Amino acid sequence: MQLSNVIGSRSRFAGNIARAADVATILAKYGLAGWMADVEWEPIHKALKSEGGEVIASHPFEARVRLALIDLGTTFIKLGQMLSTRSDLVGKPMATELRKLLDQAPADPEETAVRVVEAELGRPVGECFKHFDGKAIASASIGQVHRARLTTGRLAAVKVQHPGIEGVIRRDLDILRYLAEIAEKNETLRRYQPVALVREFSRTMLNELDFRRELRNLQIFRRNFAKDETIAFPRPYPEFTSGRTLTMEYMKGVSVTDAKRIAKLGLDPSELAKRGAEVFIRMIFRDGFYHADPHPGNFLVLPDGRIGLLDAGMVGRIDDALARQIEDILLAAGDRDTVRLTDAVIRVCGTPAGLDRAALSTDLSEFFQEYGTQDLSRFDVGGALTAVTEMLHEHQMVLPSKLSMLIKCLALLEGTGRLMSPGFSLAELLEPWRKKLISRRYSPEAQMKSARRLLVDLERTVEALPMFISRIMERVDSGKAIVRLEHRHLKQAANRLVFGLIISGLLVSSSILMATHVPPEVRKLSIPGLLGYLIAAGLGFRSLWKNRDSRLPGRESDYD
Repeated sequence: MQLSNVIGSRSRFAGNIARAADVATILAKYGLAGWMADVEWEPIHKALKSEGGEVIASHPFEARVRLALIDLGTTFIKLGQMLSTRSDLVGKPMATELRKLLDQAPADPEETAVRVVEAELGRPVGECFKHFDGKAIASASIGQVHRARLTTGRLAAVKVQHPGIEGVIRRDLDILRYLAEIAEKNETLRRYQPVALVREFSRTMLNELDFRRELRNLQIFRRNFAKDETIAFPRPYPEFTSGRTLTMEYMKGVSVTDAKRIAKLGLDPSELAKRGAEVFIRMIFRDGFYHADPHPGNFLVLPDGRIGLLDAGMVGRIDDALARQIEDILLAAGDRDTVRLTDAVIRVCGTPAGLDRAALSTDLSEFFQEYGTQDLSRFDVGGALTAVTEMLHEHQMVLPSKLSMLIKCLALLEGTGRLMSPGFSLAELLEPWRKKLISRRYSPEAQMKSARRLLVDLERTVEALPMFISRIMERVDSGKAIVRLEHRHLKQAANRLVFGLIISGLLVSSSILMATHVPPEVRKLSIPGLLGYLIAAGLGFRSLWKNRDSRLPGRESDYD
């Protein structure tokens, strides 16, 4: 389907033609639209000519992609940030370049922010807050943060969505979907799974637009760590929260990278790094629900020594299926069994066309040789994860998004820990949990759960079987059933079957002739019966001889 037909069949896209042409123009400006040249749509053809537009040939391809995403705005910057965590998908050079993208935007004027808050909460801002500071203390692509004081006297942080940003993002997501459909038809781009990638990205972006999701995330984290005195999450205020406004506790603290101020508080940076990482490991392996963006800006050291964790908009989940996949990989890796590990990786990532299984197994073996002998205290988790994703990229294998998010989280966590304390070792903290995962795999509870799952699957299969058979019979009765048979040597097999039937018929008929003494006879033996036996024997020897020839290398037999 060509883009012009897609547009004609989707009325919503008709209003986005100007933006689509703008996208095409920017792609052409940076020399990134060559793959769209065969699209039969006049506005794109005009844009691709880029009359008077500068082609930035002096920059490498990766830099041109980053600059184009900046020009394209919020949605595309967010897409670039997501791709920066997918080196298995785009490769290390592109991922490194895209990490330079910053999620920032100019703040809206005070009256604009106040208008949004009042519209969302349904009352004047003065009735909600004792004081609301109209000057934003931070601004990103989707929203900005204001300081406020509740009527109870508590300090609060109010996150306010930029007006109109939802419409911009939804429009750009529509365009991205159509561009992904085009890219899917290109052999070079198809391996990046553009349609699946944009689908996942769209889901993430639309979730970020609803601030009530972040409120629920904060509530879950606070409940999971209610008895943990080492970590603090901002308390959300549901009564002052809506889809576009989030009010939560304002936390005062010190940046985790400010070693001097941390020392003044009498705290040990290495101990703080360890405590912070242990919280994340518990989120991942205990709760299966974790904060997915552990960069230094989201950590604070509070005056009482607790670690404050901010911005719960991006979270990851580990379901039973992902947990089993991780366990399979850890078990195989722990045994240094590259065959099992290769199988586990293929089950997780799928089998791309032309996969060289032996080469993948060899690369995994070399990976063990490089990282398997490292001491835990010096083990480079981020480097190992990066090496794995690069290896998968070379073999055109793509990680599931949930596993990719987990890898990105662990790599960020290690980087943040080492910023706080150069001697920080994430591997040492992960090792006990790795052992727990493996022992949990074979625990009675896990075995019972697996058995129950198997029984449920079996029950569903049994319940569906009568309906399945009924549908087959209906198709047979209506004459719609089609049976396709394929045999590489069907002619030879059919001829052998015919010869076998002829020989059997001769043997039976000859036996009847002999038993009824059909004349003429020699010594009470029917001559026609004897002739039948001789012919059957001759045909049988001939069949065996021909079958012998067909098994010889490079030869095939046929019966004429």
